[in-house]
Amino acid sequence: MQTTVIQVDGSHPDEQLLLPAAVALARGDLVAFPTETVYGLGADALNNQAVARIFQVKGRPPDNPLIVHGADLATLEPLVRQIPPLARLLLEKLSPGPLTLVLRRAAHVPDLVTAGLDTVAVRIPDHPVALSLLRLAGVAVAAPSANRSGRPSPTQAWHVLQDFRERIPYLIDGGPCRYGLESTVVDMTGEQPVILRPGSVTVATIEQLTGLGTLTDAEAAARARTGLERQNAPRAPGMKYRHYAPRAAVFILDAEGVSAATPSCRGSGQPLAAQIAAWQSAGRRIGIFASEATLQQLCLPCQEAGKDSTGSRTDAAADCFSLAYGPCPEAVQASRMLFDALRILDSLGCDIIIAEGLPDDGIGSAYMNRLKKAACPADLQPSGDDYHESETE
Repeated sequence: MQTTVIQVDGSHPDEQLLLPAAVALARGDLVAFPTETVYGLGADALNNQAVARIFQVKGRPPDNPLIVHGADLATLEPLVRQIPPLARLLLEKLSPGPLTLVLRRAAHVPDLVTAGLDTVAVRIPDHPVALSLLRLAGVAVAAPSANRSGRPSPTQAWHVLQDFRERIPYLIDGGPCRYGLESTVVDMTGEQPVILRPGSVTVATIEQLTGLGTLTDAEAAARARTGLERQNAPRAPGMKYRHYAPRAAVFILDAEGVSAATPSCRGSGQPLAAQIAAWQSAGRRIGIFASEATLQQLCLPCQEAGKDSTGSRTDAAADCFSLAYGPCPEAVQASRMLFDALRILDSLGCDIIIAEGLPDDGIGSAYMNRLKKAACPADLQPSGDDYHESETE
């Protein structure tokens, strides 16, 4: 299968260019497209055969529910039994935007979309290309991230091609995604909103809008774990299986340890410099993702990496690469670049990736959520389609 790449202006897309992909989407084909969060792999949410192809192409476990995207509230309302007042308030204030709400599903929503649960996750993306495509297609679109299951989510079109070239009919290239992390997922089926997956819409924002008490990350995690134990299927993507993982092993550089005399890698048990030296002595190639300030403090002999960087494994001077996300430690820019950095460092043949940890609050909570899952799969079940085992390219 040839993958047709449609390049459009991400801010002002030409709808004539989008029309072939929209027609394909409406007839049951798969289309990868940009959103403000990550690129999605879309199919008509009410077409069982089309949705089944998402799972087949991604290698996605069938008990992992999908998020349904709509161009407006009128598209999404028929998919749910009702929209409670607080849920409607959040939709009115924060949509279009990086927010997904879990609501009671309507009976006609396919079980494959919801993993057989009595709920469905819905959102309105805040991206001109996504909204134009959804309007032109005229259907609600189930769309997980457009990557092979378990891999880092795609934030640029080349990430999608890396996983799906010649496996999907259409990819719309609208440039890099604005946020770089998936949407915040909030369960609105109970008396109190529960964050199932942190994102760019923070707990503080939800608290301010709803007038409810602060929902801490620990409370949200406890609720999510309880929900997982009660159900065979997770209530939202990202709760059960390993996600966001590159080929390389990922270690987290402790946020509080960077300025210390001997900064350390979480989980390595050694000071950073000693650990890197040991890895290099063993012939391992190292990649470091951090701010410019942190890289300067570390004083490590690394070659600057970029999207087009290449390196030979026989080049002794190219056994350590650095990739800076910005001048200072900062969660918004780090989040925007995290998945891109993991893929770039993977493409350079890094065996070990060291990523800077940041304070686990606000948007930093979403960043650390993704980083911890990429780095530490011990509490998550292997997805059965782990990229390391099923790599075919």
